[in-house]
Amino acid sequence: MRQSVKIHGLGSSGEGVGKLDGLAVFVEGALPGEVVDVEIVTVKKNYAVGRLVEIVKPSPERVKPICPLYERCGGCQLQHMSYPAQLKWKRQQVVDAIERIGKLGGVKIFDTLGMENPLRYRNKMQFPVGKGLRIGCYERSSHKIVDTQACLIQNAGNDKILTAVRKVAEKLKLTPYDEDTHKGFLRHVMGRVGRDGELMVVLVTATEKFPAAKSFVRALLNELPEVATIQQNVQTFRNNVILGRDTKILYGKPTIRDTLGGLNFNISARSFFQVNTVQAEVLYRTALDFAELHGRETVIDAYCGTGTIGLFMARRARKVFGVEVVSSAVADAKKNARENNIRNAQFLFGDAVKVLPRLFADEIHADVVVVDPPRAGCDQKVLETFAAARPEKIIYVSCNPATLARDLAILDALGYRTTKIQPVDMFPQTAHVEAVAQILRKSEVD
Repeated sequence: MRQSVKIHGLGSSGEGVGKLDGLAVFVEGALPGEVVDVEIVTVKKNYAVGRLVEIVKPSPERVKPICPLYERCGGCQLQHMSYPAQLKWKRQQVVDAIERIGKLGGVKIFDTLGMENPLRYRNKMQFPVGKGLRIGCYERSSHKIVDTQACLIQNAGNDKILTAVRKVAEKLKLTPYDEDTHKGFLRHVMGRVGRDGELMVVLVTATEKFPAAKSFVRALLNELPEVATIQQNVQTFRNNVILGRDTKILYGKPTIRDTLGGLNFNISARSFFQVNTVQAEVLYRTALDFAELHGRETVIDAYCGTGTIGLFMARRARKVFGVEVVSSAVADAKKNARENNIRNAQFLFGDAVKVLPRLFADEIHADVVVVDPPRAGCDQKVLETFAAARPEKIIYVSCNPATLARDLAILDALGYRTTKIQPVDMFPQTAHVEAVAQILRKSEVD
């Protein structure tokens, strides 16, 4: 039975939110200000889910999605919303999290920094492979794969990789992995595009043996001679983790290069590197500005990855220590420091909770701590370790407003006050938003 719902906001995944008989109703594809007819498909204690049947009153911010696969594909969530409206909503997402989850007042939250061209920005793809060698994103709320020829948020180089790998895999009859039976060979295709169009191709396989490896390399190079490296990553476990621990180089070199803010970076298959290099520079320059360095400070980068933020900071700091639990990323960070002739940055392998106390025991005082954690945010022990170091500032780079707000509330209780937050749109057309927060020790603020 159809029911009419007025949409008043968006949920964290970009779905419209309205109310029906006092119950929150989530409607995928609906926008704030719209009146929509829905069919209720799920009812829980605190909310319901409705299927959009008809838009009775459309929003002036509704636009026609540019991608022909948008209605099925789960890769993007906001192509039906104008880009200026996306930026406003992403700021509101941060505001709501800070007020409702963090319960913090007096925080200045700036307008979201967006892109001039919010398409073709991703330098990295990692698409699952399914029956019939279908390669692409999953359908919305499903594990069915949308076979993709071109993805409009991917760098065009990744489209070339996708087309070439599909053609060669079909020719060599590589079997796709079946997650139900745990049989088959090819699980994911990962591509990276570096500076000057340099390409990395990674096949994620369910078995270590790859009898057709030499044939695959020859055939792929014939299709894509500009490929700089071809690698095999082995992921044998029955789970949804994309990359395994072991990576073999089938052709070329172990890394490709990219540039951020005038710095060169070597990127390996398993290393974290921001997928949007244009906005990553905006993000890191914001973090650098929030750190307010004068050249005398010691900075600790607690989730340093390949050293991107740390090396940005090193050009204005006295000393930078980077800490990272992925050994290959630490190796990349050290190489990046050498190649950029940065001598005041030191990168250490290990968990920040264990490494930082050792640094403090060696009488290394952190003036600024920078943290860029995964979506789950920081463990409370990590935050307590930061606070115990008593830095003047903590710069928190977040990809999840909810966990950012939670962690800022914990830091507030530990003696730190959040002063300002800058949202940055790293992922246009999607529901994700990054943010940089400046957090000062309360004795420095009061």
